[in-house]
Amino acid sequence: MRGIQLTQYVKAPHELQVTELADPKPAPDEYLIEVHAAATNFFDILQIQGKYQHQPPFPWISGAEFAGVVLATPANSKNPKFPVGSRVFGATQGAYATKAVAKEASMLPVPKGWSYKEAAGLFVTAPTSYGALVVRAGIKAGDYVLIHAAAGGVGLAAVQVAKAFGATVIATAGTQRKLEVAKSFGADHVVDYRDQKWPEIVKKLTPKGRGVDIVYDPVGMVDKSTKCTAWNGRILIVGFAAGTIEKVAMNKVLLKNISLVGIHWGQYAVHEKETVVTVWQGIMKLIAEGKFRGTEFTDKEFVGLEAVPDALKALGSRETWGKVVVSVPQQGQSKL
Repeated sequence: MRGIQLTQYVKAPHELQVTELADPKPAPDEYLIEVHAAATNFFDILQIQGKYQHQPPFPWISGAEFAGVVLATPANSKNPKFPVGSRVFGATQGAYATKAVAKEASMLPVPKGWSYKEAAGLFVTAPTSYGALVVRAGIKAGDYVLIHAAAGGVGLAAVQVAKAFGATVIATAGTQRKLEVAKSFGADHVVDYRDQKWPEIVKKLTPKGRGVDIVYDPVGMVDKSTKCTAWNGRILIVGFAAGTIEKVAMNKVLLKNISLVGIHWGQYAVHEKETVVTVWQGIMKLIAEGKFRGTEFTDKEFVGLEAVPDALKALGSRETWGKVVVSVPQQGQSKL
């Protein structure tokens, strides 16, 4: 097979190389997957530089999110969930390759009518946003929801989930193109957060200027967001894409009865496995109802493993929106 293997850390994505490698050997509880698309994540960039919390021993293949076809089922399973030929998506170490191995718990069936490219970017973003808004914040019809970095992967997922539950969505982004994208995915109002007065603008968009009921924050804008949060509002702390872990003036949290709510989706599989099942059931229901679509970046195509460095560079420069996905064409196979 071909893949992007690391034998030492690199300073930047452009140093990554595609090489010929031996096919991976699945453990008794692993599937062998033919990869047709692989999604990029910020943690992929950190991992190749040796800065991520999960660093496999050398040599290892980079990439995590994938979509593809089952080539072989686990040796220890008499009744595998995904027979040979099944279209699946999920996450595993080593997605930037033509073949990968993955455990059943980290795989799901590609939704009916979805391409591999669409499905490849679903595994991380959709449950993070659904888990945050539905499980942690208890979103309901009539809520006003402020979604920061709304044109990002988790942001566009959050916009769609919030709209599906009957909320009014106020989306922030930092470029005109990203504001347009957020609007195209269902945002009712868009606000440029480069405007220093964005909290005032957001507040004026709510009934009687009361503020928003829920703030979805994957950036690190909690402190400023307290200025436009309503009484009894919930602020979801999803991540710190801005690069710093901010400090919050707690008097504002107290005075407005605000709840600060964390969401660490990756740990649900450890502490609350039953919630993982219900969240994915909810997501698949929204997809079946036509209320949730793929969020893959379409302004530029990234085709072939050789395009992974450019895709990661584009992601890291924040020039893109949604999920940046790389097609991994297989010989004689469709690029979908």
